Amino acid sequence: MQSQVDHLVIAAASLDQGISWCRDTFGFEPTSGGEHPLMGTHNRVFRVDSPAFPRAYFEIIAINPAAADPGRTRWFDLDDAAMREQLQAGPKLVHFVASTTDAAAALRALQDQGIDRGALVAAERPTASGVLRWKISVRADGQRLFDGALPTLIEWGEVHPCDNLPASRVTLASLEVSHPQAPKLRMACDTLGLRNVQVHDAPVNIAATFDTPRGTVRLSSARA
Repeated sequence: MQSQVDHLVIAAASLDQGISWCRDTFGFEPTSGGEHPLMGTHNRVFRVDSPAFPRAYFEIIAINPAAADPGRTRWFDLDDAAMREQLQAGPKLVHFVASTTDAAAALRALQDQGIDRGALVAAERPTASGVLRWKISVRADGQRLFDGALPTLIEWGEVHPCDNLPASRVTLASLEVSHPQAPKLRMACDTLGLRNVQVHDAPVNIAATFDTPRGTVRLSSARA
């Protein structure tokens, strides 16, 4: 089994907050994105692919106040009270998603280790280039697991977001995750065949380093 980093998830209290943060952090406002009717969220995205992470992109996501109640718990812990309180201080790297060509098999492999990553859910999002379709693992309680350090799994249809996104001049150089349950987390990542993600035995953290026109930018979920 082989998996790779698909996208990083930066949660925000509002999409406007996330766009402003991106401008301050990277020097530009992402223009691509859309709505997720299934979850009542919306996003902005841009490419961060590099030789080590060839199909990676960056997602800024927030609850869409104009959307109907999805009738279910939203993904990425966005409905969690503690998460909402943290996001009042500003957008935050909270998670990442890994792509695989056989998400169902990957979920079964995790289940064999006692890890319930959730069921595969079909989702879609309209874009200027057409409708993006994918299957993604979502738990009924919306939890990310391992405090966000274990990736959600995604299996794309015929089109991937990077196919139609312009280059951003921001590239992902490294991704590291830390967790007190590092041996179990490392085994899960190895089972998925997840490439180029370092796992450390340390307090909870997700750390991503980017090469940008402004120099090196490092984001951490364990922000002060």
